[in-house]
Amino acid sequence: MTEEILPPALRAEINAVLDDAGVHADRRLVLRLLQTAVLLGEDRTDRLDLKIASAALSEMREAFRLFAPFRGVPKVTVFGSARTAQDDPLYRQARDVAAALAAEGWMVVTGAGPGIMQAAAEGAGPERSLGVSIRLPFEEKANAIVADQEHIVAMKYFFTRKLMLMKESRGFICLPGGFGTLDEMFELLTLQQTGKAEPMPIVLLDATGGTFWRGLERFVQEDLAPTGVISPGDFDRVRITDSIAEATAAITGFWRNYDSLRWVGDVLVLRLRNAPTAEEIARLDEQFGWMLAAGRIEASGPLPVELADKDALELPRLTLHLDQRAVGGLFRLIDAINGLDSASRG
Repeated sequence: MTEEILPPALRAEINAVLDDAGVHADRRLVLRLLQTAVLLGEDRTDRLDLKIASAALSEMREAFRLFAPFRGVPKVTVFGSARTAQDDPLYRQARDVAAALAAEGWMVVTGAGPGIMQAAAEGAGPERSLGVSIRLPFEEKANAIVADQEHIVAMKYFFTRKLMLMKESRGFICLPGGFGTLDEMFELLTLQQTGKAEPMPIVLLDATGGTFWRGLERFVQEDLAPTGVISPGDFDRVRITDSIAEATAAITGFWRNYDSLRWVGDVLVLRLRNAPTAEEIARLDEQFGWMLAAGRIEASGPLPVELADKDALELPRLTLHLDQRAVGGLFRLIDAINGLDSASRG
């Protein structure tokens, strides 16, 4: 997409406005936002379309402000039905898994409504809960746990709400629910499969002995995979369980050794907490060489662009030329990295 440029005189006026407002950080991006707004006006964009764009941007700003003070705290988003009653075993599961993760230092993000969302907020407690609610004419108001702490932002559109429920979290737990819950769960899988989101742990948590997610697993294995509409093993990225301990371990364990990733051109950089040995790297290369477009998996220090950005310079790295068609399988490589003997150091 070619970026349209405003006339120099108009750009100078916009820059003057930014100067007056004291906006200097990331100036080019802020200028681009303002330029896009002007171009929408020049295009004589339909009023409804302008209202959608304006509301979406305003909502995202409010959500960014909500999350900003907690940027350094790991977060898990819990999805599930708003209709789950408080005496339902699923309600207790959501409350207990949220409490277990809060005890590990995590914050819990929910849709701020009743049912599973309220249960998770109860389990985490008001100080460790954040809510992203949706304004609907027939739904109840946000639950008191997040509302009383003002740890909440309200959204008009589902797409902005979904973005914020997923963007800030380092793990996801889905409990049984209806269309909304399934939509959120499949969105997670789509983002992971296509590489549009970084690999994250996804847990499908059921009540003790429950069969909700196992039924979905059968559908995937018997109807989706055999027809070729998904790849074999695409569903392996999720953990199905009815155990609070296993669900908690799946979320926290994903970050046992793996820290983050960054693309530098066509090189994928994986940042780790502990440096693998040469023998471990050789085994990784042998096991996951099928994922590479060229070369080998190699140990590395920070690349020049990372040095310039001062980006996690203290962490050891692995670099690889990943075949883009294999991006959906990155979770397997990360699982193997977390399972290395060197991962237990320190």
